Order: sequence, then C-alpha cells, then structure tokens
Amino acid sequence: MNDLARDTALGITRSIAGQPWHWRRTSAGMGGESLAPDDLVTQLLLARGVARDDIERQRAPTLRGFMPDPALFRDMDAAAARIADAVEAREAVTIFGDYDVDGATSAALLVRLLRALDVPVGAYIPDRLMEGYGPSGAALVKIGEAGSKLVVTVDCGAQAFDAIAEARAAGVEVIVVDHHQCASHLPDALAVVNPNRLDEAAEAAAHGNLAAVGVAFLLGAALLRTLRGRGFFASREEPALIELLDLVALGTVADVARLTGFNRALVTQGLKIMARRGNVGLAALMDAARLTRAPTASDMGFALGPRINAGGRVGKSDLGVRLLTTSDPQEAADISQELNRLNEERRAIEAAVLEEAMAMSERTANAPVAIVAGQGWHPGVIGIVAGRLKEKLHRPAIVIALDEAGVGKGSGRSISGVDLGAAVLAAKETGLLVAGGGHAMAAGLTVKAGQIDALGAFLNDRLAADVERASGDKSLLIDAVLAPRGISPLWCEAIESAGPYGAGWPAPRVATGPVRIVESGVVGTDHVRLIVAGDDGARFKAIAFRSAETELGQTLLHTRGSRKLWLAGRAKRDDWGSRPAAELHVEDAAWAD
Repeated sequence: MNDLARDTALGITRSIAGQPWHWRRTSAGMGGESLAPDDLVTQLLLARGVARDDIERQRAPTLRGFMPDPALFRDMDAAAARIADAVEAREAVTIFGDYDVDGATSAALLVRLLRALDVPVGAYIPDRLMEGYGPSGAALVKIGEAGSKLVVTVDCGAQAFDAIAEARAAGVEVIVVDHHQCASHLPDALAVVNPNRLDEAAEAAAHGNLAAVGVAFLLGAALLRTLRGRGFFASREEPALIELLDLVALGTVADVARLTGFNRALVTQGLKIMARRGNVGLAALMDAARLTRAPTASDMGFALGPRINAGGRVGKSDLGVRLLTTSDPQEAADISQELNRLNEERRAIEAAVLEEAMAMSERTANAPVAIVAGQGWHPGVIGIVAGRLKEKLHRPAIVIALDEAGVGKGSGRSISGVDLGAAVLAAKETGLLVAGGGHAMAAGLTVKAGQIDALGAFLNDRLAADVERASGDKSLLIDAVLAPRGISPLWCEAIESAGPYGAGWPAPRVATGPVRIVESGVVGTDHVRLIVAGDDGARFKAIAFRSAETELGQTLLHTRGSRKLWLAGRAKRDDWGSRPAAELHVEDAAWAD
C-alpha cells in the first residue's frame, strides 16, 4: 500500500466538496471510538505536531512551562525601565491603542495594571473613520499638550515613522508595543518592543505569533520585575498580573493568533480567569451574549470578540476599552447593551457589502488574490467581508472601501501558507501604497484608486506560486471516525482537555456514518439544518453553515430515502435543550454507497 492510500480516510479521494479526506496523523488505529479519553488526547496532541516527549507539558499548558523571559526581546528592558520611572514619579501615561479587540485588550491590560500601581493613566483609541489606523503626529502632540509626555502604543506604531518623529520633536516620548511586520528600519521611538522586528534574536523571534496583548503581558511582567528590583513593593502589595489573563486570552483568540506554544498557555489560563467573572466589563458582556456557562475559546472568537469589535467598526472606538477597564456594574451593563446593538447594525452593513463584493470577485475568478473595491463601503466591515471572501474562494482576499476623494482603505485576509502581511509591506516599499502592513494572515492598507490595478498585479505576481502550492495541498484532515451514536456530549467533553482550539490548533474533525438524512431545510442566512439517522439507530442534529447555495448544501438538501452519506465536521455541545446533547457542524460529505 503506498503512502497516499494509507493516508486516505475511509477511502474517500473526492468528496462532495471535491477534495480527498486524509487522516491528520498517518498511523494505525485512528478510529476514535476505540480510544480511551487519555489515549484520545495523546493522539490529538501528536496530530497537532507535539513531540512525544513533550506530551505532558502540552497536555496542561501553564505559564511556567511556556513563558519566555521578557528580557529576551529587544528594547523590553528599556521600555520597562522608562515606565517604571513613570510609576515611581506618578507621571501621567497614555496608552494609545488600535480600535480592534487586540488593541482594546492590550490597552485595557496596561491601563488596569498602571491603575493598580497608582499611575494617572488614560487610553486613547483613534476614530476609525476620522483618524484611521495607528497614531498620527497630531494625536500624539495633542496627548502631550494635555499633560502626558509618555505614550505607549499597543497593536500599532511599527510603521508610524512620521507620527513618532513629530511627537519626539514636541517632547513626547513614545514606546511602541506591537506585533505587526516591521520594515528594515524602525520608528525613532524610545523603545520598539515587537517580536517581529527584523533584527530580533531567534529565540525571541520564535514568538512572532503573539498577539499584541501577549506582548503587552510580557511588558507588564518586565515592568513588575523592574519595580521589584527597585524595592517598590517593599511597603505595598504587588499587583497580580495573572488576573489580567482573561484580557490576554480574549485578544489572542479574537486576533486569530496561532494557539500554539506560549499562546496556548495564555489562552488556557486566561479562560480559567474569565470563568471567575472578576472583570466587571467582561462579565456584563457575557451576560449580553447570554453566556451562562464557563466560556470557551470559540465563545471569545464568535460571541465576545465581535461585540467589542463592533464599537470600533460602526460605533464609538473607545467603547471596548471603557468596558474592559470599568469597575462600575451599571456602566458595564450599559456599554455591553450598546455594543450588542452595534453588533446587530454591523451585521446588516456587512451583509450588504458582502453581496456586492462577492459579485465583483467573480470577475477575477482566476486571480491568485481576490481584490475588490467599492465606493461608499463602510470601512468598519471590510475586514470581516475579506474573511468571508477568503472562506468562500479559498484564496487570499482584499476588500477596499473607496471614499469620495478616491482614497481606499483596505483590509486583507490570507490562507495558510501565504504571507499576506509581508507582501503588503513590500507593496508599500515599492510605492504602490500610501500605508500598509500586517502579519501573515491579515493586513491593512491605504491605496489611491488609480493604483488598485497595479497593486493587484504586484500581489498576484508575488503570491501566485504560494497560493497555487497552498491550494494544491487542499484536503480535509480527519482526526477520528465515530459511529453516529458517538456524536455525543461525552465525546465533546473528552476532547476538551486537548484544547483550547483555534488558529494553528484546530478543533478535532470527525467523520461519521453511514447516515441517512431524515429532515433538511434552510435556516438563518444560508445555513442548512439537518436531522440524520445512522445504522446504529442513533439520530443527531447537524448544520452546515453558509452552505445553502453550494454543491455541499444542495446535496444535503436534496438527498433523501435510502441513499447514505459520510459526514465530516466538528462535534459541538448543544446546550439549548433541557438535557445535554451534541450536534455536528458539517464541513463536507461523501457518498457511502
């Protein structure tokens, strides 16, 4: 038997979605139903690239086991020392954040920490429409004139050359805490703490997948160590930095950072802190999202994160930071309800832009990168729309909102194996962009309307080979095969200890069947809802999201009677009923007869 045949799951070489099914890890005995829970977790960890001698550390990721020494990072000690000076002098400090979840949580973490150290600290979040991304010279000078001569930028600043130079000339010191791709030279800041600096040492650069909030957490640890060394805590209690891990977990998951290594430890421990509901704002947000159980990484990505993002996208940009830093339950409840309302508004705007963007993308169906631009599109939803396009087209996508002056604000999302951030930065350095940057999976840019075609040609030429390679490797990776009766709460509980799951650490995908479709229909926005029955007599619910118009969705809707299918997807707990149940979130299907 050759390697390909041995690796094929259930003999499926072409599914309904037109792809082969492969085992995530090629080894004998992959039938999940025959594994005890501990054996199952070991299999899942090995399938995600964990070395066998590292299984125990990875089984229960802790900060002690994964946290790097903050001093490894360039400028970290200098940044910590300058902020420590401000703490001792009770000097006013302003945290300048981005308007997304990573920026809001990064800013909130440092604000809460500095408040606990009795520092007069405030947060500044630029308005997305009026000011755009990142610090401007005018904003930094204004902050300085208001009395804060030390500004810490979080989740932005790596490309703010002119703004930081203007601030420095006005006597405002700037510390940059970021994770976006850096150019070959850096802004003239007091310190630039960023694991993605090109001059970063290998041991620190290995943490380039940190979200900005993870870098801010390391800065907090370095600050407390510096103050400890100065004897600052000899007569006062040291703040518990670990209590801020709920913010770190939220920002890390919402920014789609890879949940491997240190990130996985941050999210694992942060979920425990979040479950205690010690942060008044987060507790109110969970109430607004109707989360009554302990939150999961999925909840942060799909329930909590979008609501905080809604403030920066279609509302007031500082709502997220205000929510995450308040100690007033009534204020927290009010802000949470406003974010809930704005999230619904955001969904409506997003749906309209997505419909137009999808129609435009059909004109360049063969291009490696889908680039679409529209007059009057709301800049607050283009990142989400780019993500939706990427999912539907299986290639990188950039969505550009053009204003009346012919200037476009763009947001891009990429696929695994294609570094979009580096390509956008290269386009900026060649003069095609007014501004731009990002990381491997996401990027932002500003471009003149007349340069969009040239930008498309540049990116398509640069990324064509990477996209072709990534697309050629497309297959559905299966972790285990279950009898239909195995789609149960017991299975869902058994796999949780191998989580948390997210980008870079995918939730286990199971194949189950053969099954017959008993009922099917369309619910919500193009979702296909199913009830299926197996030969073992078990029935369970299933849903295929945003698939009604696809070949998969049409097959599920029109397959009845005795014809049987294998289904593949993620088994999820269903807590809506009176007793625990499970359902399958279907990603693909294949004929079983």
